[in-house]
Amino acid sequence: MTGPSWVRVASLRTPEAFRAHLRAGQIELPLDDVLVSPDDSPMSRSLEADGLRPGNRYCILPMEGWDGTPGGAPTELTTRRWKNFGRSGAKLIWGGEAAAVREDGRGNPHQLMITPNTWEAVARLREALAAAHAERFGRSGLDDLVVGLQITHSGRYGRPNDWGRPEPLAAFHHPVLDRRFPDGVRVITDDELDVLVEDYARAARLAQRAGFQFVDVKHCHGYLGHELLGARHRKGRYGGSFENRTRFLRTIVDGIRSEAPGLRLAVRFSAFDTAPYTKDPDGVGAPEEAPPGDDGAFGLLHDDAQLDGALDDARQLLRLLQELEIRWVCVTAGSPYHNPHVQRPALFPPSDGYLPPEDPLVGVARQIRATARLKAEFPDLVIVGSAYSYLQDWLPHVAQAVVRSGGADFVGLGRMVLSYPDLPADVLEGRTLQRRRICRTFSDCTTAPRNALPSGCYPLDPWYAARPEAERLKAAKGTVRK
Repeated sequence: MTGPSWVRVASLRTPEAFRAHLRAGQIELPLDDVLVSPDDSPMSRSLEADGLRPGNRYCILPMEGWDGTPGGAPTELTTRRWKNFGRSGAKLIWGGEAAAVREDGRGNPHQLMITPNTWEAVARLREALAAAHAERFGRSGLDDLVVGLQITHSGRYGRPNDWGRPEPLAAFHHPVLDRRFPDGVRVITDDELDVLVEDYARAARLAQRAGFQFVDVKHCHGYLGHELLGARHRKGRYGGSFENRTRFLRTIVDGIRSEAPGLRLAVRFSAFDTAPYTKDPDGVGAPEEAPPGDDGAFGLLHDDAQLDGALDDARQLLRLLQELEIRWVCVTAGSPYHNPHVQRPALFPPSDGYLPPEDPLVGVARQIRATARLKAEFPDLVIVGSAYSYLQDWLPHVAQAVVRSGGADFVGLGRMVLSYPDLPADVLEGRTLQRRRICRTFSDCTTAPRNALPSGCYPLDPWYAARPEAERLKAAKGTVRK
């Protein structure tokens, strides 16, 4: 593929060079030139809300590892990742993993599940994370470590039995996305949703039994909860009005509070979305617009000048969360399936992706700006920001500036902790960053799952590079290039 050539962040070695690049691209990002001492850093401060008190402002975001058993339990690979989360130094583990609440909700045949058959194994996974944290930071370090579990149903993107056989269970028919499923898309019925909310409540009860302090009811990235938020044209109890489109969330919350009293609740949601993207003839991402009048999206953004208006849906949802007395919120955007440059900005696309149509720093800035606006309007909510990994060497500098200025309460890390899990500890203990471990968004952690392999940082983590899957990944990438 050929396409635009964006400046690599790794080449911007000084704050002046990074700032000059931002100015040239008219990209607005908060940036502190100097990291303050750990004792004085805003990133080192604890925050307490709704009975949870993480000890610093770094957060590990939930990811799907593609490394569970066929029955949905963790494996050695899963446990290794979670131990790394524990050693990271981050005090807030936002879900650790996207765990399906039942079999048909799995996005891949090796996704974790939280069910009566798996909850004890998932409990041991949490215990392994906590033990790794205690080994690295002392037993007292557990006092302000907060660990939750994200519970989900993959909906349209369900592939529970075979990666090569999609089994979509969508919230509504989408004029563009449906075309990507040649065998058709089935829309989940209202009665089936009534049953599914019971599965969520059961999963939350099991998560509480497994020792998790909260559950995140996932409403992001094109999965079922997120898609229902945009189901404006769906008929029945779960579509049309805002009240109906949030019935799924509200009923789940009621069920969890009945089945698992005392368990804290959180929501990660996509605050805005765009038209689905596809490759143009040069391999660059281009929007694939839906027919006029089809607004089946939550927070539909046409261009950055309209960002404030696109956030009106998010504002309405946040007001509902306040009414539901849910204080913990994680803001993300878009979907890895239909606009990955919006959701997780990267310079190098995965094997089935497209070249970024914009400087990836534009995508980072967009999410940071949206999150800051929402935080300013909802100061009583605890808000975690996303999309920081592409900042690379400058992640700690932007993170410090964002938290210092009140643009978010916590900075969430995803792909970065696959290559460099202890980045938070290095920053918080005043050490120089290990540049050779910094995620450069090569996207192998996505290309691997796209080829039915476990997710991990094959380029920068020697442990993954030495595994037999690394050779299979190289072969798969070579086949795609041909």
